[in-house]
Amino acid sequence: MRASDCPTVDTPEFLLAALEQASQAVVIIDGDMHVSHFNAAAELIWGVPRTEILGCDARCLGFNDLQNGADSEITIRRNDGSRIRAQLSVSRVEIGGRANHMVFVRDITAEVERRERIALLNLVADKTNRAVVVTDRKLQVVYTNAAFSGMFGYSPEEAQGRQASQLLAGRFTNRKTLPKLRRRIYDECGTEDEILAYDKNGDEVWVSAMVKPFRSARGRVKYIFALLTDISENKQLRSLQQLIMSALADELPITEIADQLCRRVEAIAPDVVASVLHVDSDGLVHPLGGPSLPEDYSRALEGIAIGPAVGSCGSAAYFGKPILAEDIDTDPRWQPYKTRPLEVGLKACWSTPIKAKDGRVIGTFAFYFRECRAPSRWHQRIVDACVHLGALAIERKEARAQIARLAYHDMLTGLPNRAQLRELINQAIEDCAPQKQLALVFLDLDHFKDVNDTLGHSAGDALLIEFTKRLRARIQPSDLLGRLSGDEFVIALPNCDPARASLVASNITEALTSPLWIDNRQVPISASMGISIYPDNATDIDTLIQQADAAMYKAKQAGRSTHRFFSADMNRLAEQRLVFSAALRQAIANDRLRLVYQPQTRTVDGALYGVEALSRWHDPDLGEVPPSKFIPLAEEVGLIEQIGLWSIREACRQMAAWRQAGLDVPCVAVNLSPLNFQNAKLAAVVAETLAANDLPPQTLMLEITEGVLVNERSAAIDTMNAIRKLGVGLSLDDFGTGYSSLSRLAHLPIRELKIDRSFMRNIERDASALAIATAVVRVGQSLKMAVVAEGVETEGQRKLLAGLGCDVVQGYLYAPAMSPEAFERWLLDHVAEQALTMRRCVDEARSQPTPSLLVASTGG
Repeated sequence: MRASDCPTVDTPEFLLAALEQASQAVVIIDGDMHVSHFNAAAELIWGVPRTEILGCDARCLGFNDLQNGADSEITIRRNDGSRIRAQLSVSRVEIGGRANHMVFVRDITAEVERRERIALLNLVADKTNRAVVVTDRKLQVVYTNAAFSGMFGYSPEEAQGRQASQLLAGRFTNRKTLPKLRRRIYDECGTEDEILAYDKNGDEVWVSAMVKPFRSARGRVKYIFALLTDISENKQLRSLQQLIMSALADELPITEIADQLCRRVEAIAPDVVASVLHVDSDGLVHPLGGPSLPEDYSRALEGIAIGPAVGSCGSAAYFGKPILAEDIDTDPRWQPYKTRPLEVGLKACWSTPIKAKDGRVIGTFAFYFRECRAPSRWHQRIVDACVHLGALAIERKEARAQIARLAYHDMLTGLPNRAQLRELINQAIEDCAPQKQLALVFLDLDHFKDVNDTLGHSAGDALLIEFTKRLRARIQPSDLLGRLSGDEFVIALPNCDPARASLVASNITEALTSPLWIDNRQVPISASMGISIYPDNATDIDTLIQQADAAMYKAKQAGRSTHRFFSADMNRLAEQRLVFSAALRQAIANDRLRLVYQPQTRTVDGALYGVEALSRWHDPDLGEVPPSKFIPLAEEVGLIEQIGLWSIREACRQMAAWRQAGLDVPCVAVNLSPLNFQNAKLAAVVAETLAANDLPPQTLMLEITEGVLVNERSAAIDTMNAIRKLGVGLSLDDFGTGYSSLSRLAHLPIRELKIDRSFMRNIERDASALAIATAVVRVGQSLKMAVVAEGVETEGQRKLLAGLGCDVVQGYLYAPAMSPEAFERWLLDHVAEQALTMRRCVDEARSQPTPSLLVASTGG
């Protein structure tokens, strides 16, 4: 019994004798806080004899504050230096009529140590990230740690007393695993098992469970200890990653990868049916994986366009964000598509877009549920992993497709390239029905090089793309369209006779009559076409293409924007073109071209303004080849730039020779191709050539066509500015026939405008030609540019131009283009004639009476 329950006694001796026999230490302290009794048990606890303690102040024992009826703990420092932990119980008693404190002291050192060990174990258990569960032998929970609460959401109070299986098992927990665990408990195998458990909210948690028994001294199972590790991410999700990465490394087809992904997902989330779709660049859906979906349902999805109300997947792809339909039956987005899913028990669908690195939606990953519900946290974690894996797989598929396109398709237009086209046409020839023909149409865009040189290659690309679209619109799906190179295209028309081929070509010509708008500029578009017929003209693809190519050149010679059929004599023309091309290359390489010079005279006084240098070619075998033939040929075969640079060097050499001979030729004009002005080194070449011939820059004028000026961002503008900084003049040739606008001339480094010879023919009779010439002269005057008229052949044309204020004329009225020697003779004659004319004018002026004399005689 407790000391506080002891009655008051009057016989201290009896009390003291009883206390002396007690097993518990007893210390009596009088009212002055002195020790009056210290029994044998107390001597053992403190390790000192009572003789040293009796009469001493109680504080020497560690008694600093004695409260009646209160229990407390103190640390006792023993005489040998050791320490023990003791529990005090204090009672107030009267002995001999005086109030005393009786203190019962019990050594609890072992209990404290055991208690601290338990607290430490609890602390460790609560700090681990593994859930700890202890149950009794009937599997009722007696202990859970903090990690268990974090993992499953149950507080210790909620978990205690519950059956472990009822607490953690759920609808899709493998019930076969639980008996197996029980057997292992009693067998003490110590192995781990993976179990799909459920938390308080019903969300799935994959755990690895290690279960062991605690036995009593008799060997009976007293408690069961379970250590649970969340392996949802560390193992289950990583297994997904390993599966897909291994499949990618093995170069498996995308459909097989998607199938494996869906099957693995359905194994770790048994309550879902997984699906993977690919979304192509046109926004069309293509099933990749969905092994648990009905096959007919997957087939029905093929080619469906994504949209804002196209089920969960089509909507997710359209909006680029997850879409959840908790009830397919009532969701408005599912109404046209719900029948088959509902028939097989799929009641909800959650779809998440799969995005490429550049943000494009390239697919969807979907979960179908067998009940109306939203996804769980576990589902979200799976989807987060699978969307990334799906992106890797689909992007690899796109990369492979891109490689195939690079190998077999033209990247700009998407058409089959030369290699693929040959295979397709050969197959079409093999498939050609007996007694049937195949027409092969060779198309070449007219003046495409001018567009590239003037508007830039981006405009050229835009033109090719639009050209492709218009061709597609005029042929049948069974016809073959491909791009050979540059602006050359081929159309193969299976089972097509010449009449239908001609109709197709005419339709294409009609489709190209509408000009294009490129960079806010209207650009005309047309094509020349050649047609060869299988098997009438040839039976192999190479010959057919060569024949159609020859026919196409015949169409160009006929004025372009038309078509021609191949005929036998075209082989001769094609061979002739090859011969001329080779001869022209040799002529340039061996310096066989020459320049002739046509004078330009001032309308005011007839004085020499300058000369225009014009290229001529005489071949030892081919004879005299006119510029109208070899200049277009040079443009087609890529030699025109070399001719332009040669012309600059030769013209400057000739000017230096004339100056040394004392001939006064103010300036020489050299025609250049737009391609020359795309060369950033042109200004440096010009400067070097002038310096080598000791010529001042104003003696050289470079003529350009106005097509060079169309693209303000073109490198040609920078080249023009660099040339003008040298002091070299720039003349705008054939003004009024190209693409440029008058408003831009003021901002360009042009010194001279040339009226095209085409306006001269009818300028005396045609009001339109006269109006154009007048406009050009007025523009030149307003911008302080010299105006030169080409092709002047009659005195009437000269007088009319002089009346308009045109500065310079050039043409057969004065002289044709001449060799340097002939021009020298003409110049001497022209100077002499000018001097004679001037003397005649002076003599006539002297022979006339002065105005003052006339007035005087009249007045008289």
